[in-house]
This record gives sequence, C-alpha cells and structure tokens, in this order.
Amino acid sequence: MDKLRVRVAEWQTAEGAVRDWSAVSGEYTVGASGNLSLPFIGDLPASGRTTTELAEEIGDKMQKLFGLRDRPTASVEMAQYRPVYLYGEVESPGEYPYAPNMTVLKAISLGGGLRRADNGQRFARDYINAAGDSAVQIAERNRLLIRRARLLAEIGEHDKIALPAELKNFPGVDKLLESELALMQSRDKRQQRQLAALGDLKSLLQSEIDSLAKKAETQQRQLELVLKDRDNVDSLAEKGLALAQRKLSLEQRVADVQSSLLDIDTASLKAKQEASKATQDETNLRDDWDAELARELQNTEAEIDALTLKLGTSRDLMTEALTQSSEAAQLAEQSANITYTIIREKDGQPAEIAATETTPVLPGDVIKVDALVAMQ
Repeated sequence: MDKLRVRVAEWQTAEGAVRDWSAVSGEYTVGASGNLSLPFIGDLPASGRTTTELAEEIGDKMQKLFGLRDRPTASVEMAQYRPVYLYGEVESPGEYPYAPNMTVLKAISLGGGLRRADNGQRFARDYINAAGDSAVQIAERNRLLIRRARLLAEIGEHDKIALPAELKNFPGVDKLLESELALMQSRDKRQQRQLAALGDLKSLLQSEIDSLAKKAETQQRQLELVLKDRDNVDSLAEKGLALAQRKLSLEQRVADVQSSLLDIDTASLKAKQEASKATQDETNLRDDWDAELARELQNTEAEIDALTLKLGTSRDLMTEALTQSSEAAQLAEQSANITYTIIREKDGQPAEIAATETTPVLPGDVIKVDALVAMQ
C-alpha cells in the first residue's frame, strides 16, 4: 500500500530534445502481492527493493520494449508511506501518516502523547506532549542541517559533504549524511549527462560546419575555373572561333556552381545557429542549476530558523511543566511503568516486538502502549 511517484523522461540524442513519457509517469500504489503495475511495462517486483533499483529496471524495460536508441531515465520516489497505528494508553489512538526516521516516541506524539487522567495531571501531559514535539523538531532540524550542508557542497562543487558542527557525535547522523550524499551524486550525474549530451551535439554541429566549409572551398575553386573558361570562350566568340552553344553551357555551369555555394552557405549558417543555441542551452542549464541551488538553500535556511523557534518554544513548555508539577518532574521514573510493543507483519504473520521510545518504526506498524502501574 505504499504509494510511489514515477517520472520517466528520455534524452533523444538525434533530435537534441527531451521526451517526457507522461503515459507512464504518475503515482502508483504497491499491491498486496508486493508488485508495482505500470502501463506498457506490466508488473514489477517492488517489495524489498530500493527506489533506485526500480528506476533502473523501468528504464531498461522501456528501452527494450520500444526499441529506443537512448535509455529513458526514470525517477522513483516515495509519495506516501503506509500509515502507522497507535493503540492502548495513547491520548488519541488511531491511524497516523508515517514519516521517515519515525520512532515510537515520535509516533506517540502524533497521537497527543500518553493517556493520562485530567485531574491534577495536566502539567505532566503537557511535558509529554512538549517532549514529543521537541523530539520531532530535533530530528527535522538535523535533516535540514544535513540538507544545507549538501547544498553548500553542491554550490562549492565539492565531492564530499562537510558534517555540520552541531551534529558531531549525534546518533543516526551517518545515515542522514549517506542519504544526502547519494542524492547529491545522483543530481550531479544527471546534470553531467545533460551537459555531455549538449557537448556531443555541439561537436557534431562543429564537424558539420567544418565539412561545409571544405565543401565551399572546393565549390569556390570550381567556380573560379568555370569563370576562367567562360572568359576564354567569350574572347574566342568575339573572334568568331567559339560556338554559342558552348558559351551557353558554361553560363549554365556558372549558375549551378553559384547555386551550390548558396546552398552550402545556407546550411552552414543553419548549423552555426544550432551550435549557438546548444551553447546557450548549456549556459542556461548551468544558470538554472545555480539558481535552483540558491533557492533551495534560501528555503532551507528559512525552515531551519522556523524550527529553531519552535524547538525553543517546546523546551520552554517542558521547563514550565517541570516547574509547575512535581509529577512532571518525576516523569522519568514513571516512564518505566509504560511498556511499548510493536506489532509488525513478517512473512504474512503478525509478530510482537518489544520496543522503547527510540525504537525505529516502519510503515504499517501497530504501536501498542500499556501502563503497568496506574499513576497517582
């Protein structure tokens, strides 16, 4: 039941243009059998595979199916994960959307935190909610900090991403860094392929221009020879030694060579215009790429600033709850009375997994919260 967003495009080298395969592009849901069904291609095994593997297989199958010279480029990304389900001692049990890097604590925060009695325990509940919000905001801020580092590396044309100082020795940061590095390398490969295609087109056009120039030189020499013959015939004609028919034949030959020169000049001019357009396209591609990076960096900076403010608010709420309630101050001890269980499907059968607040959650998981001791 995961939803995938598929886009397919093909760079046509001969035409120097990009073809968008809109008939295949779109959002698709992985079926109960674990297969992804696409138009023309049919069913593809999706369960247990990465989006990169799916994208490569889609491109290969389309090239073989339609007999394409150039292999189409496919991109597959998650559009929507299966939801997670909260059950038990949660303020608002039910179904909630899954997000990457979700833990048990983050999931419970979506459901309003642990269920608690209203009488005299409002501050403890506020503390739990603020703690859950803070955990989610910290994870999101870390992701944005790594994204900003990746954008700075792309702008500086570096091969590696410098780990932000704020995230040194932070648990789980290696996976975030690896993910952003893979994204950076993928984006760089895409740009390099586009630039290489434009470079090939420019080389092809330059070869055509050079060939036309040599052909024009040959035609020009022929024209000079024909003009010389015509002048000689004119001289003989004045003396009555040349036939009018021969003179007419040479005049026709001069016209043919001049016409051929005009055709060569026209073809050369068109090739130069195409080469100039390819150069402009290359410049536009680089400029658009730089503008996109700058725009993404600006948006990321704004998101980091907004999250920093929200994180400060959550911490202030936690401090206030601890100050106002002795029960909230003893929350760490009370949390030992709460048990978490993840019910996850394995090989078609549900399996129970003992969990803690930091246990990673997967799409489709059921998180069961039990209170072993009633809080006073």
